[in-house]
Amino acid sequence: MPLKIFNVLGREKTDFIPLEEGHVGMYVCGPTVYDHAHLGHAKTYVSFDLVVRYLRYIGYNVLYVQNITDVGHLTETEFGEDKILKKARATQSKPMQLVETYTRSYFEDMDVLKVTRPDISPRASGHIPEQINMIQTLIEKGYAYEVNGSVYFDVTTAPNYGKLSNRRLDEQAEGTREAVRSEKRNPQDFALWKRADPEHILRWDSPWGEGFPGWHIECSAMAKKYLGDTFDIHGGGIDNIFPHNECEIVQSECCNDAEFARYWMLVGSLNVPDPIEGIPVKMSKSLGNFVTVKDALAKYRPEVIRMFVFSAHYSNPVTYSDEVLAAASAGWERLYNAVRLTRQMMADAPNTDDGNSFDARVNQLKADFCAAMDDDFSAPKAIATLQEFTRDVNTLLNSGTTIGLSTLESIEAVYRELGGDVLGIIPESDIATSNNAQREAGLIELLIELRAQARKAKNWAESDRIRDELQKLGIILEDRPDGTIWKVE
Repeated sequence: MPLKIFNVLGREKTDFIPLEEGHVGMYVCGPTVYDHAHLGHAKTYVSFDLVVRYLRYIGYNVLYVQNITDVGHLTETEFGEDKILKKARATQSKPMQLVETYTRSYFEDMDVLKVTRPDISPRASGHIPEQINMIQTLIEKGYAYEVNGSVYFDVTTAPNYGKLSNRRLDEQAEGTREAVRSEKRNPQDFALWKRADPEHILRWDSPWGEGFPGWHIECSAMAKKYLGDTFDIHGGGIDNIFPHNECEIVQSECCNDAEFARYWMLVGSLNVPDPIEGIPVKMSKSLGNFVTVKDALAKYRPEVIRMFVFSAHYSNPVTYSDEVLAAASAGWERLYNAVRLTRQMMADAPNTDDGNSFDARVNQLKADFCAAMDDDFSAPKAIATLQEFTRDVNTLLNSGTTIGLSTLESIEAVYRELGGDVLGIIPESDIATSNNAQREAGLIELLIELRAQARKAKNWAESDRIRDELQKLGIILEDRPDGTIWKVE
């Protein structure tokens, strides 16, 4: 079964055929770094991390580019100043000092969430010449015009403007500021370059005077520089389909006389219940209803947050709550308990053929898993295949029969391959767990050893007390001929 992707450009699921066989060029709109990342960012970048991981798993050489927006994030419908400058003034920081702080914070959060680092993370402020060159080309070709030191794209010159969001020009005037509209030929025109007011700190020389780039031009310029005029996959959040993605397409294709991105993948929003009405609303800094990644990681394991993100298809919205995260945590524990038990049993398993070959079931899992992922990267279906496999694994491990090392190694390897390498939810080894988890496991092992000593001394009351106290904490002990194992209930 070939990999199929739902292409937002065209609104259909189609076979994925890259421009160059065996290679994938992928660009994802990165964060605007003026504050710590929140779980809405996590949903987007964990989702695309899965895309990159799976493409590499099935053999593609992926060049993954994700930008850092450190200048120019101000759309035509927004009042006031650039978000970065506004935060810098509020904190009495230098703009680039602020940017550096939150860029580091973003990557720290993504690293903990096991999000693969992009191959290239270009910054908008480091690509001003490329943006100016594109703007000059658009002016020369008659698609853009300068007025009072600012440059605007004339949307009436591009008949395909609106093809991604399916919006007509008369629908795009809504919300346009009157102050900006007065110097534009058309209210829907968008800024490529903005003149800098005297108090604007971030400014660069240009053929039109000192100013700074508009938000949309940065992605077009950096995608072109690192991936060429045309590339395979463009990713981002659904909330940026208009105006950002729409503007990217039209300015790039008019400048380059070539198709921009061939497949558009957009991630659904992360929502939170409205505190008054209870209906889901998008998590965002502007609404103040966000949970930072750092705060979430203080309560939940990174693998649990990834499980939560994968509970819905990447294109669908998902609603955050403690109850939903608790369910994700329970689901992850069930998977990981099977992995942990398998690894425990490997330590003392006989190195002989036990006649319990699990190879057919392992191969079936791989086929089912890939079928799910080939269907537009369906993480919920992929995880369901792992959960079904885990039920069979638990039946085998608790059957009381002797299980050979080769069988256990095969089970452990497929968990590590699909659950670890692709989904990023299974630690490579028990040593890779957090320090707290290691301490907890050590304490449990110590109590098991004390209970074993009590049993050896025929102190059954003490043995039962330790077992019962652990059970109250959700730790289930199972006595076997080769020793006692434990798992989380």
